[in-house]
Amino acid sequence: MEFVRPDINIDFIGRRKMAYLLSASLILLTLLLLLFRGGPNYGVDFAGGIVIQVRFSHPITPDEIREALTSIAMEDSLIQEFGEKGESEYLIRVSETDIELSGLSNSVKKSLESMFGEKNVEVRRVEMVGPKIGKDLREKALFAIFYALLFMVIYISGRFEYKWTISIIMAASLAFGVYTISALGMSIIWLIAVALVITIGLCWFLRLEYALGAIIALFHDVIVTLGAFALTNREVTLPVVAALLTIVGYSLNDTIVVFDRIRENYRRYRSRDFAEVINQSINETLSRTLLTSATTLIVVVSLFILGGGVIHDFAFALLVGILVGTYSSIYVASPALLIWRGQLWERGAALNKTRGRGS
Repeated sequence: MEFVRPDINIDFIGRRKMAYLLSASLILLTLLLLLFRGGPNYGVDFAGGIVIQVRFSHPITPDEIREALTSIAMEDSLIQEFGEKGESEYLIRVSETDIELSGLSNSVKKSLESMFGEKNVEVRRVEMVGPKIGKDLREKALFAIFYALLFMVIYISGRFEYKWTISIIMAASLAFGVYTISALGMSIIWLIAVALVITIGLCWFLRLEYALGAIIALFHDVIVTLGAFALTNREVTLPVVAALLTIVGYSLNDTIVVFDRIRENYRRYRSRDFAEVINQSINETLSRTLLTSATTLIVVVSLFILGGGVIHDFAFALLVGILVGTYSSIYVASPALLIWRGQLWERGAALNKTRGRGS
C-alpha cells in the first residue's frame, strides 16, 4: 500500500531554509514561554503538594468551589477543570504539604456538600507528594530523557558509520564531563544544557554526522512538544515523561529509515550532488513515513478523544510528538547532514575535478 506515487519528486531539500526558520521560531517560542512561566507547569508528581479530584452532578464554577473551601482554609487552592468539557470534574491543587492527609478527603467532601448538596459531590482521589520526592522525581525524569537521547546517538554512530570505538570514546568523554560538572554543584537544567553542548561538539569533532543529525532532530521534537504543553498550560507529569521517551523512540525509528536509504543511495550515486541524493531518499521513503504516521495517529487520536482525563495529557504529548517527529525526520535530521557531510562532498568533488583536469 502506498500513499504517494513511487516516482514522486518533491523538493524537500530546496525548502529546508523555510523549515529551519519554522523550527527556530518554534524553539524560540518554547524558550520564551518557559522563561515567562518560570519553567514547565509541573504536576504534583514533580512540584509536590496535594491533588484532590472532585466531580459534581451539575455545572459548577471554580469560584464557587473556592468559596466552599473557605471553611477549611483552602480557598487559595489552584482549581482547574479536568477531563472533557461539561463533565463538571475539577482538580484542586494545594501547594502546602504540611496539611494532615488523614481525614482530608472527608473534610473536603463535607465542605463541598454543605454548599452543593450531599448527592451532588464525589471525591474521586486524593494524592500527596512531598517537595523532596517531587524534586528527586523531576531530576530523574530529566536524566532519563537525556540518557535516552545519548544512547540513541551512540547507536546511530555505530549503526550507520561503523564507528563503535569512537562512539564509546564519546560516551566516556561525555560521562566524565557530566560527572565533573555535577561535582561543581550545577542545577540539573544547566547540567543537561552543558552536556547537550558537549554532545553536539563531540559529534562535530569526531565527524559523527549521522549522530549529529539525529540528536538535533530528537532534541527538536522534545523541545517543541514541551512548547505545546506550555502554550496550552498543561501539566508535565510522569505519564507525560513516558510519552516524551516514546516520542524519542518513534522519531528515531523514522529517522533511521530515511538515513538508511540515504546511505544506500550515497553508495550508488557517488557522482551526484549530495543534496539531490538526500532529496531522492526522502521521496523514496515518503510513502512508508506517511503510512506509519497515519496508522499511529489513528490510535493516538482515539486515545485522546476517548481515553478520558487520566491519559488525556499523555495522548496529547504523543499526538504532538508524532506530528513533529514526522516533520523532523524529513526537514531537520536529513538536511542537517548537509551541514557537515555536504561540505566534505563538495570538497571531494572539487578535488576530483582538479585531478581530472591535471590528467
